[in-house]
Amino acid sequence: MVTLDFRTLTVPVGIVRILEVIFTCITFSLVASVGHSTNSFWTWCMFTWCFCFCVTFLIIVLEFTSLSAKLPISWDDFTTAFAMLATLMVLAASIIYPIFFIKFCSSCGKQIAATVLSCLTFILYAVEVGLTRAKPGEISGFLSTVPGLLKVLEAFVACIIFICLDYNQFSKYAGLQWCVAVYCICFIFAVLVIIFTICRLLSLFPAPFDKVLTGCNVLAVLMYITAAVVWPVYSFKNNSRPSYSSCPVGLCPWDNLLVISFMTCFNLAAYIADTVYSFRLVFFIRRT
Repeated sequence: MVTLDFRTLTVPVGIVRILEVIFTCITFSLVASVGHSTNSFWTWCMFTWCFCFCVTFLIIVLEFTSLSAKLPISWDDFTTAFAMLATLMVLAASIIYPIFFIKFCSSCGKQIAATVLSCLTFILYAVEVGLTRAKPGEISGFLSTVPGLLKVLEAFVACIIFICLDYNQFSKYAGLQWCVAVYCICFIFAVLVIIFTICRLLSLFPAPFDKVLTGCNVLAVLMYITAAVVWPVYSFKNNSRPSYSSCPVGLCPWDNLLVISFMTCFNLAAYIADTVYSFRLVFFIRRT
């Protein structure tokens, strides 16, 4: 039986989600009214705003009708993980869209308005992450904790790396192929942790989950250290950036190599922070 819960619309996180739905709807409507583009970056931005609008609206409906409690998943983990993912996706869209679609337009009123609303939406999703994240001493799902949110961040950054990869570039050197293997292995593990957590399958791990997670995080840090060193060494060896006239910003394969190098270092920092938190949870908090 469906029970309407009006309180879900009046609590702070409910109000934030309603604003997210409104802002994302206005954003992709403004962008669509300007005209369609076959550019992959335009497609990414539109997908981001539409995807976040649909999922957030679905979350509001499921909580308002109390159907969320009947789903066979960890609802808190799902909503927190989605809020973190949406924060990262909207942040990327808020940066990519003005870079590629504002500086080349003649009348940019709608584009600027869409960018401003996208930035506000990013702030709203970041606020939602803060509201749904587990506070110290609270009993909650893994994805509501800092290590859980870091897992979502690590997976998202790996996706950015995959988007920038070009087979013709990394197939030349075994060192670059090793780096791609590092990205894939760590990404797969992060996604498995997220899926197992949301679907409440952590009991299937053959060993204590927290210790398995800590060991894998240590291994990921070591692997990413090698990638952070090897990737730039082989990528930029005798490879300088072409002139601007032949290779504009954002459309150059060399720029993708630079993005991958930066994202590799960024993900290394995320894995280090993840490992520190995991060690703290396993070896210190439980002893107190």
